[in-house]
This record gives sequence, structure tokens and C-alpha cells, in this order.
Amino acid sequence: MPAPVLAPLVGAAAGAAAYRAVQGAAEGLAQGGFGAVLQRAVEGVLEVQRSADAAATRALQGQGSVTEVVLAVSRAELALQTATTLRDRIVAAYQDVMRMPI
Repeated sequence: MPAPVLAPLVGAAAGAAAYRAVQGAAEGLAQGGFGAVLQRAVEGVLEVQRSADAAATRALQGQGSVTEVVLAVSRAELALQTATTLRDRIVAAYQDVMRMPI
């Protein structure tokens, strides 16, 4: 029964996080370039992963709830899927550029 309740929360949180990421990326391009944006994105994914690990550790120690763990793991999974998709698209774009005739 909790799954239908959690799904909109995870979706809304993911949407808000994606919006903040796009805003941060636009600011990052103006300040540090594409490499800086990628660096911050990777750091963000790692931070989400660490947060999920910390939530799972707290739950195993009896200090956290299962709901917190499920939400943290869902966020981490979504962040990893997004990073993988972006990596695949960047590689595909690079390959397209390399195939262009000079």
C-alpha cells in the first residue's frame, strides 16, 4: 500500500531536483564551462549515493525508517540512471562529430 503513496513523492522530488540541476548547469556553463558542469554533476551523483548508503546504515542500526531508505535508494537509482543516460548521449554525440567529413 505505501508504494502508490511514495511514487508521486519520488517523482515530484526528482522533478524538482532535475529543475535545480538544469538551473545549476546553466549557471555553471557561464562560470566554469562544460567540464565544470560535468564535475559538479558527478559530485552530485556521488553525494546522492553516499546519502543512500548513510540512510541504509542508519536503518540497520535501528535509527532510521524503511521509508527513508526506500526514498534514498530511489533517488540514488534515478541519479545513476540519469548519469548513465547522459554519458551514453555524450559518447554518441562525440562519435557523430568524429564521423563528420572535414
